[in-house]
Parts: sequence; structure tokens; C-alpha cells
Amino acid sequence: MSFDPSDKVTALMERLQAFMDAEVYPNEETYWHQLNTAKDRWQPVPIVETLKPKARAAGLWNLFLAHSKRGAGLTNLEYAPLCEIMGRVHWAPEVFNCSAPDTGNMETLELYGTDAQKQQWLEPLLAGEIRSCFAMTEPDVASSDATNIQSSIKRDGEHYVINGRKWWSSGAGDPRCKIFIFMGKTDPDNANRHKQQSMILLPRDTPGVTIKRMLPVFGFDDAPHGHGEVVFENVRVPASNMLLGEGRGFEIAQGRLGPGRIHHCMRAIGQAEYALEKMCKRALSRHPFGKPLAEQTVTLERIAESRIRIDQSRLLVLNAADKMDKVGNKAARRELAEAKVAVPNMLCQVLDWAIQLHGGGGVTSDFGLGHAYAHARVLRLVDGPDEVHRNQLGRSELAKYKAARPN
Repeated sequence: MSFDPSDKVTALMERLQAFMDAEVYPNEETYWHQLNTAKDRWQPVPIVETLKPKARAAGLWNLFLAHSKRGAGLTNLEYAPLCEIMGRVHWAPEVFNCSAPDTGNMETLELYGTDAQKQQWLEPLLAGEIRSCFAMTEPDVASSDATNIQSSIKRDGEHYVINGRKWWSSGAGDPRCKIFIFMGKTDPDNANRHKQQSMILLPRDTPGVTIKRMLPVFGFDDAPHGHGEVVFENVRVPASNMLLGEGRGFEIAQGRLGPGRIHHCMRAIGQAEYALEKMCKRALSRHPFGKPLAEQTVTLERIAESRIRIDQSRLLVLNAADKMDKVGNKAARRELAEAKVAVPNMLCQVLDWAIQLHGGGGVTSDFGLGHAYAHARVLRLVDGPDEVHRNQLGRSELAKYKAARPN
């Protein structure tokens, strides 16, 4: 099996790498300076807004939208190396309109939205004119099991009335956020637990929507994007805002989370590569006890192990992306689960070694490693915790033998 990029993807990779070298890497310090000195850290960071028109003019815009003429028309497999390049710098994907949760929300609208819904919400998202939020997880239930969701969506004539409390609502704090994709129950008494939920489009400025707080992550305020705890009290939206139909929410969630999971993993590999690069440069430049860190056996072992784990993870991701393209997200759930468990764990370990090699500097904000580690650790919970995916994989593996086992 070959995962070599096509000529089209190779050309895009070269253009994207050139843009990163010319515009993104030189502005990493600018980004952090602008963010940390801003009067309101939740406002868009100027350097990101400056770079967006340049990226669009360079034809490096909406690369993510697989199998669609609205984007670059790339498959998941073709997008993987591009997503990895962007993922090396955590704020870079937004420059190319390829950042979460907008990517997943745009894919959801593309797959499940009506023509009118696409015109109203997908088009401005694709143009980068607005941003969006995904509101699924709840603080009062074990949301790793999406059938536990308790927020209500009740029909009232030509409207639905929404009540509930969400948290880890990605993108809720961004002032450009104009639309929520909200998951709740329309039929809580349905005997089929997977038919109880629905997803509906909820404009951010609808009365009854209150952001209670933006959640800190390991002490970081997680600005300028972040995740909100949001209360929805008697929020009324038109019945036409329902996605796909009542009882289809769990189905939509599975369709949305597949690409979301693999995109997180693609970006994580880029972050791991960048951490390894920093590790190697640091090892060559520091000389404790009379010789470079690069000559210490423990350093060599950690660099070698990082390379092995990154390459293993990349192959898992490419394999999952390839299967998604060939047989669909549902049929590729095993490969997706493997990648979703392996990649964040790999990233946490590589970043931990990089932090250790940087000594005291590793836990400051000077090298970006502490911030990256916080997000890497969160990634082990995002889109389903490790335990859920491991349980799924374990059951799948055992099923092979149960079927053949004599009574």
C-alpha cells in the first residue's frame, strides 16, 4: 500500500510549506505578543486576520472539505499531509480556514444541511466571514456516551424550544461566532436510545443563550478561541433549523466526529514533528557536564523513540484516512479509533520529552511546549475519551472469536 502524495497534493504541500516559512513561522512571536498584550484576549488576533487574505489569494483556503467542490476537492488521504503541515503551529489552521470546530460544522452542513441552511450558514463560514460553535457535551451527565445527553428540543408549532446546559462548547467565546450546532433530545422516550437525539441550528444571538464562563485549561484561559459553558433557557428557533430530521442527531454526530477525529490526529502529528525539531535543536545547542545533550545516551534514545512513534502514528492516520475514503466513516471506525487513541498519547509523550530536554525553559511560555502539552492532554478526551475507543476496539476484536466459538 502506497500513501505517496499525488502530483496535485505535492504541489499544494510545496506552496503550503512556502507560506508557512514566509508568513507563519516568522510571526509566532508576533502572535503571542499581540494576544498577551491585548485589552481583550477574546478578540481576533490581528496577525491571523492579516494572513487570511494572503492565504486565500495563494489558493490555500478551505483545503479540508473532502469530496466537495466547495473546498479543494481533496480526499481525506490527500488532505492529511497538508493538515499536518498546518498543525505544526496551533493557530495556523485558522489562517487557512481549516480550524476546528468550523471544519466539522462546515462538513456537517455540507452533508446534512438543506440548500437554504447552506446558503445562510455554510457560505459565510466557507468565506471566513463568521465562525461557529458545536454544543454537544454536558456537565451533568457522562457525555462520553452521547445517548446520555439530556438537553431538550421540543416542538411548539412552527418552532422548537431548546433548554439545557452545555460545556466544552467549542468556539462559543469567539465574537465572530454566529451559529451553534446544538444536540439535544426530541424523543426521550423512544425505545431506541440512538433515535432520541436531534441536531438543530441555533443562531448565537437568539434570546435565552447565555455564556456562563469560558473554561480554563490547565490554568490557561484558552483565549482567543476556547470552550464555553453555555446555558440555553427557552430558546426558540424556527422548525426549519432542524438538521436532517428529528431523531437523526446520533447519526449526524457519528458522521461529524469521524473527520473531526482524524483532523485532530493529523494536526497532532504536525505538533509532534515540531516538538521533535525543537528537541533536536536544543540537544545540539546545550552543553551540560562537558558535552552536548545530543551525545547523552538518554537524549539519543528519546529522539529515536520520538521518531519511531511519530512515524507509527502517521501510518495509522493515513491508513484510517484511506479507509474513510474507500468505504466511509462508519466502516472505518476501527481504524479511526486506533488513530484517536495512539496519536494523542504519542504527542503527550513526545512533548513531555521535549519539555524535559528544555529544562526550566520547557515549562515557560518561551518555547510553546507547555501550551502544546495542555492541548495534547485535552485531546485524549476530545471526540471521545481513550477508554471509549479502547472498549470499542476490544469488543471488535473479541467479536471475531465469539462468532467461531462452539456452544
